[in-house]
Amino acid sequence: ETYKAWGTLSKWVEKNDLPSTEYFIGISLDDPSVTDEYSCRYDACITIPEEFVKEGDSSVEFKTLSGGLYALYPFYDTIDKLAIAYQSVYGQWLPNSDYEPDDRYALEFCMNDPYTDPAGKAKVDLYIPIKSVGGH
Repeated sequence: ETYKAWGTLSKWVEKNDLPSTEYFIGISLDDPSVTDEYSCRYDACITIPEEFVKEGDSSVEFKTLSGGLYALYPFYDTIDKLAIAYQSVYGQWLPNSDYEPDDRYALEFCMNDPYTDPAGKAKVDLYIPIKSVGGH
């Protein structure tokens, strides 16, 4: 039910009149193949301008995402197929690459609103945190 998180964030964005140049990022905090679907945690995020004043607003949490090396998987399909994209990257590409997963969370840069997309599809740039095999 990630739409609830996005609904809460959307209201906050409107209230704070954030510019349309900011990025919307989804972060799945649990692996649905290991954790029960209804117990999975999810963060709906938006980047904020550097000069944004964070004080005095307890309706949202603020966090800094760490940088580093990421593999990019461009996704454009119905949202229910996003799990297949994760499986492709983690199950097929990564084991056959010179990289291994890092311990940071994967980032889902939401590039459109699937509810307004003519084909009803989500356009997501999926950033998978990686490191070179052996940590180099």
